[in-house]
Amino acid sequence: MTDAEIRAIVLELIGDIAPEADLALARDQDDLREIFDLDSMDFANLVVAIHDRLGVNIPEAHYNRLFTLEHAIAYLHDALMQQKRNDG
Repeated sequence: MTDAEIRAIVLELIGDIAPEADLALARDQDDLREIFDLDSMDFANLVVAIHDRLGVNIPEAHYNRLFTLEHAIAYLHDALMQQKRNDG
């Protein structure tokens, strides 16, 4: 999966959780919680939605790696590559 595909999925999931969010405002360095006004429950729902869609387990200790779009893409890309290696 490409970074662009991961980015699109994350933004789609944010749109599902916060339908009022203007996804066009998303810049890779911005804190997703701030730019889309996601509270802790919204963010937890995003993590669950990512898991459901991509099958990536995200430990709570790693949530901070998803705070920006740039970091979320890198984290999910690495996690998906690791899954692919493990599935052989």
